[in-house]
Amino acid sequence: MTIRDDHVLAGDLAAEAGERLLVLRKEEGFGDPAALRAKGDAGSHRFLMGALERLRPSDSVLSEEATQQERLASRRSTADRVWIVDPLDGTREFAEEGRADWAVHVALWERGALVAGAVALPAQGRTLSTAEPPVLPGPREGRPRIAVSRTRPPEFVQRLAYLVGADLVPIGSAGAKICAVLTGEVEAYVHAGGQYEWDSAAPVAVALAAGAHASRIDGSELTYNQDDPSLPDILVSLPGLAPTLLAGIRDLHR
Repeated sequence: MTIRDDHVLAGDLAAEAGERLLVLRKEEGFGDPAALRAKGDAGSHRFLMGALERLRPSDSVLSEEATQQERLASRRSTADRVWIVDPLDGTREFAEEGRADWAVHVALWERGALVAGAVALPAQGRTLSTAEPPVLPGPREGRPRIAVSRTRPPEFVQRLAYLVGADLVPIGSAGAKICAVLTGEVEAYVHAGGQYEWDSAAPVAVALAAGAHASRIDGSELTYNQDDPSLPDILVSLPGLAPTLLAGIRDLHR
């Protein structure tokens, strides 16, 4: 692995973790989804933690798969640099044959801001990274499309779609939803059903580097490496659509 800077490192680690997950998927098959999910989460976590410990030994790490004790032991609240990773985002989709809407997230937070990140979409054969941010799609005619959860789309997003004349598109992982905005499959992702920092840090880093809008649903800044890693809502969209969506959300919450 050639490491030139943090942007490249994030992309390399996300891509390699994704390749390992593809191999695991092929070797294990889909006969026992629960076991496949558990092995995928644990194996990807071990790889990323080992790689970061070796390659960035002075940095802290916040991982979804870390235990509460490990999170406390990382002393990340006083660290200048913290890697925020989701070893397998979209575990449900990973264990479903034929689904490609799952991801690996690797982001770096430094002194108050996300400074690098990558999202691997292994089953789609691509990795989006701040090393080479994607070019946002141009304006599209017709109704805007909003990515939502496959299994639990927030009721208010359904009302928002009606209000602004949008269509809802169910997609699996949060990373896959945000990447769908950046690649032109949808124009926005709106969520308010509860998330954590690792669900969005890497895709938000890439989205911001590409020039997309990313905020809380009230328009305030997304902040990371907080003592409480809960980050319950998010809006990511093409920049021209953000004012319409934020206005619609404000109207629904009056």
